[in-house]
Amino acid sequence: MRKSLKALQGKSSGELQKELKATNEALYKMRFQKVVEEKSDTSQFKKLRVKIAQIKTLLRSLELQEAQKASQVPQKA
Repeated sequence: MRKSLKALQGKSSGELQKELKATNEALYKMRFQKVVEEKSDTSQFKKLRVKIAQIKTLLRSLELQEAQKASQVPQKA
């Protein structure tokens, strides 16, 4: 898991958004497969949920960093 987190940390906000969308779609498809085909490897659900949480956490930290940078810029009067 740590290897995937390191890979995610190097990505930009746009890339993380794309990754989040793709991961959410993969989770949706896997849920559908479970209902239709009785998917046996249920550990993949947890892995995808953890990856989604990691991506959302990184996106939020980037958002907070940008807000902090914006507040530190002195405004001219």
